[in-house]
Amino acid sequence: MLKSIIGKILAVFACRVIRRYDPVIIGITGSVGKTSTREAIAVVLRKRFRIRTPEKNYNNEIGLPLTILGIRHPGKNLFGWIVALCLAFFRAYGFRTEYPEVLILEYGIDRPGDMDVLVSIARPHIAVVTRIGNIPVHVEFFRDPFALADEKAKLVKAIPKDGYAVLARDDDAVFEMRRHAKFRSVSYGKALDADIRIMNSELRMKKDDVFGEVPDGISFKIQFKGKATPAFLPNTAGIPQLYSAGAAVAVGILMRMGIDEVLGALREYEPLPGRLCILQGIKDSLLIDDTYNAAPESMREALVLLESLRGKRKIAVLGDMLELGRYSEDAHRAIGKQAGTVVDILLTVGPHARFIGEEVKAGRPKKKIRNANEKVFSFANAISAGKMLQSLIRPGDVVLIKGSQGMRMEKIVEEVMALREQAKKLLVRQEDYWKK
Repeated sequence: MLKSIIGKILAVFACRVIRRYDPVIIGITGSVGKTSTREAIAVVLRKRFRIRTPEKNYNNEIGLPLTILGIRHPGKNLFGWIVALCLAFFRAYGFRTEYPEVLILEYGIDRPGDMDVLVSIARPHIAVVTRIGNIPVHVEFFRDPFALADEKAKLVKAIPKDGYAVLARDDDAVFEMRRHAKFRSVSYGKALDADIRIMNSELRMKKDDVFGEVPDGISFKIQFKGKATPAFLPNTAGIPQLYSAGAAVAVGILMRMGIDEVLGALREYEPLPGRLCILQGIKDSLLIDDTYNAAPESMREALVLLESLRGKRKIAVLGDMLELGRYSEDAHRAIGKQAGTVVDILLTVGPHARFIGEEVKAGRPKKKIRNANEKVFSFANAISAGKMLQSLIRPGDVVLIKGSQGMRMEKIVEEVMALREQAKKLLVRQEDYWKK
């Protein structure tokens, strides 16, 4: 009840601030890559505008108004909340101050009706919808994936007559949302008919003494209005980063920036911790840290990246994909079928991820893993999995670590990363309250 009351008070103040300063609002929703897309858009627009983005991934009925008000989340500190509410009042009704020209906001939903609350606080001028996938995260509380897509589509429905929707072309459910935008939409993706088409992507490599070569970034081309322009994302790997860049290009163009200016800005993009980050591991191993969160679509893409990298052995440590409801077992088994063709050793963490291991064992005669009973291990928690992984790793191994936020898979990365003293900088969820 207290959270609801605070949320309603903050919403009133946030609405007042928006009316007072009238910033351009860019709203982002979807199931895969929202935060990375937000960061890519921020890197682009920061070149031309005063912008504000959320603290971390605060994207609900509390986090959204706090971002609008420019106030840090007080956490569980009661005195901090009293100060925050007083500050919110003065931001809304006190002296005018300099305010961002553009707000880049995430709209996260868990249950039916959540989007109605968020768009009532901040109606976007540009609605960006990233991919959702066949079995999206958070589907647990919806009738089916279509109902969840309909809830996210409310962001598109909320845009004004002169607004635009930026839609992931390679996801049919997302592309269908263009009808809600009265065809004022721009699509991005790899499809031939995407308005912002991502072409000729290639993982660029650099020399390494142990592996021969390791990822250095992604080179690609952006085709817009028939012209293909070369682009490069340094220090990145994996398909999701390309989609984030594609969305950022679309938003930049809608904000009247030139394509060369946009792509130049994207060279400064850095992947956030826990999003397909390549790290040095113990014993001269290479880690793919994708521990921020997990959904079936992102899990598949992480395994694709693992398969593409050179290494003596491929090891995957995969945790539960949460909030999938009745689709959970099928989704995990589908990942197991893919993993069996990619990895030499598999570690699973959590009760749902056991289905991944079961599928690998069941398909072992046709799969890459041989003697699966000796090379598939299941654990109840990240700590025990990390200790086992530490003993398994050999020089030249490439290790993927991924799972939903609740599985705390970053603890495994910390256990086997070479530069453990840099964990606070390189890993997700390193704050004291997470550590507790």
